[in-house]
Amino acid sequence: MASHDTNSSPRKWKNRTMVSSLEFALTGVFTAFKEERNMRKHLVSAVLVLIAGLIFQVSRLEWVALVFCICLVMVMEIINSAIENVVDLASDYHFSMLAKNAKDMAAGAVLVMSAGAAIVGCLIFIPKIWQIIFH
Repeated sequence: MASHDTNSSPRKWKNRTMVSSLEFALTGVFTAFKEERNMRKHLVSAVLVLIAGLIFQVSRLEWVALVFCICLVMVMEIINSAIENVVDLASDYHFSMLAKNAKDMAAGAVLVMSAGAAIVGCLIFIPKIWQIIFH
């Protein structure tokens, strides 16, 4: 039976404990914020939405919708960034129409989710703003 070198094993990055799983996941989130400009823009937008929620005293259900949308936009951005990195690695930075399509579709998913989140925000905040202005 041949011995296995753990440094060359495909399982070398496999999470061995819950703590290491959490550590890898948090590293991924921090990497996204550090390296992805759009992630930082989403964070600024999220903070503004949360402040608006406090100012307008949104209901519990509205909070659920807002937090859910914020999380989904950020998750989509992280997935988009991961896809971009994998496509760049797989295509060795050479142009490929398939690579372009994959990256465009991943970016499109973020756009669709962001538009949906903006619609939810409008549905929640426009009536509240309207009421302040016209009452």
